[in-house]
Amino acid sequence: MTGLNIDGDAAHDAAQRELSKPIYPRPSLTDQVSAWLDRALYRIFTDGSWLPGDWITAALLGTVLIAAIIAVIRVARRTMRTDRQSTGTLFAGHELNADQHRVEAEAYAAQGDWTLAIRHRLRAVARGLEESGTLDPVPGRTATELARDAGVALPELRAEFHRAAETFNGVAYGAQVGTESGYRQIAELDRSLLRAAAG
Repeated sequence: MTGLNIDGDAAHDAAQRELSKPIYPRPSLTDQVSAWLDRALYRIFTDGSWLPGDWITAALLGTVLIAAIIAVIRVARRTMRTDRQSTGTLFAGHELNADQHRVEAEAYAAQGDWTLAIRHRLRAVARGLEESGTLDPVPGRTATELARDAGVALPELRAEFHRAAETFNGVAYGAQVGTESGYRQIAELDRSLLRAAAG
């Protein structure tokens, strides 16, 4: 039996065809970028002779590349943190009181903009609980945290708070369209709290 003579190019092509089959997992974008950076740094530090100034230039380029990567990561993290702070909190920069949020909510509801109506009505619920002293004001509180805290303070309404938070989160972060029924549920919760405070 005679062996097959396979040159390097043919072996490379055969390996590429095999690895392109769907049974093998594809590397993620992060893995691909990481592999590219590894190759670039390896080439700079092991084969710096192609650069003018040899190793001094290689070390300088490597340092600049690492500094640039660190800067990009920091900017990306800061941007993500800012986005989370601006959209992840219940109030997200709104400084209205409970009555003002109710007026906003009713105005949006009258226009059929249930998404903004839902947002403002749950903000009215949160502000109302803070204004009545039921909950302490907490900067950066999320809808989920509101449901948890309010459910502890008013356990008989725990399910309603959680349903209201789910509705708010759905329209605020889940790209769901607000509905009239979702708004009415939060408005009824708000009215229940107002009746309890008045009684």
